[in-house]
Amino acid sequence: MVTLHSSLVQRGGGFKKSALRTLHSAVCAVGCLLLSLTAHASRVKDLTLVEGGRENQLVGYGIVVGLAGDGDSNAATTLRSVANILERYGLTVNSTDVKVKNAAAVMVTADISAFLKPGARIDVNVASMGDAKSLQGGVLLQTPLLGADGRVYAVAQGPVAIGGFVGGVGGVGGATVQKNHPTVGNISSGAIVEREIPATFVRDNQLRLLLHNPDFTSAARMAEAINGQWPGAANAVDAATVNVALPENYRGRDVAFISDLGVIEVMPDTLARIVINERTGTIVATSTVRLSQVAIAHGALTITVTSNQGVSQPNAFSGGTTQQVQSTQTAVNETKGGFTVINDPPTIERLAAALNALGVSTRAT
Repeated sequence: MVTLHSSLVQRGGGFKKSALRTLHSAVCAVGCLLLSLTAHASRVKDLTLVEGGRENQLVGYGIVVGLAGDGDSNAATTLRSVANILERYGLTVNSTDVKVKNAAAVMVTADISAFLKPGARIDVNVASMGDAKSLQGGVLLQTPLLGADGRVYAVAQGPVAIGGFVGGVGGVGGATVQKNHPTVGNISSGAIVEREIPATFVRDNQLRLLLHNPDFTSAARMAEAINGQWPGAANAVDAATVNVALPENYRGRDVAFISDLGVIEVMPDTLARIVINERTGTIVATSTVRLSQVAIAHGALTITVTSNQGVSQPNAFSGGTTQQVQSTQTAVNETKGGFTVINDPPTIERLAAALNALGVSTRAT
């Protein structure tokens, strides 16, 4: 039984009770480092966000073209979208006459930061919403990006870059190789900001700092550090908020004050935490994580199913015809399991070494 004196946080692919079996390469990489690290101060600007200066989300519906037959299989929405685009350029086409194998309907998303002016560029993400096989080589047509208020804040367009590929014809007798998700991509600096988002960060000569990771100890330390620079200026309201009043000599110079405020160093408190991403097999643990006595058992069972195609050729003058024959072979391989006990004191380093000795994979099964 393993006791982790920590907060278990769900991220990415998610956390499972069997996730101990994924404690392998990532723990090896960070275990020794985390135990030997000494605490270092961080700047206020790295720990907080000034209220009124947050990001906003944008979303839009668009069409990616030039997919070389990997697009949607004549989905009704894609057909109508392509017909509408052509009509915009003076071509009246019935949607039933349009073939869209080279086009795909996509949703386009982006985050727009505060203080961005019209003409600035932001990155966008593109994801297929139909049954397109891949967005590789496609180009996103001009797509308005709307905020939660329904107003257009940016316009996206450009070639889509994907982080994977799909190859092969698939089907009976064929094979398909796929890496990552070829139906999701991004366009670096692919959207132009058309409307600035109003932002007010100083009200009545006061501003509020919002901690990225709310913690009472961190908030109290931050207020104390700021008061060391400007006595009586800061007050920790709660675990996530620190109020700061502008000193007299900074009145009317809000930007200069925030700049000087941001470089003040604070020693944030760190929770005992384990972050697990099962999708990538990555686990990160903070240095404050402690383990009770650990017993680990591991085994493996592999079942392999192979499908082959052959040809049945009739004898001469038999009157028969040549036929395809499909055969299936199944093999089972069970490797010998192991059992390891880590005695006191069980550290992350020793746990990683034991898992390495067992040959545990970074993937949960």
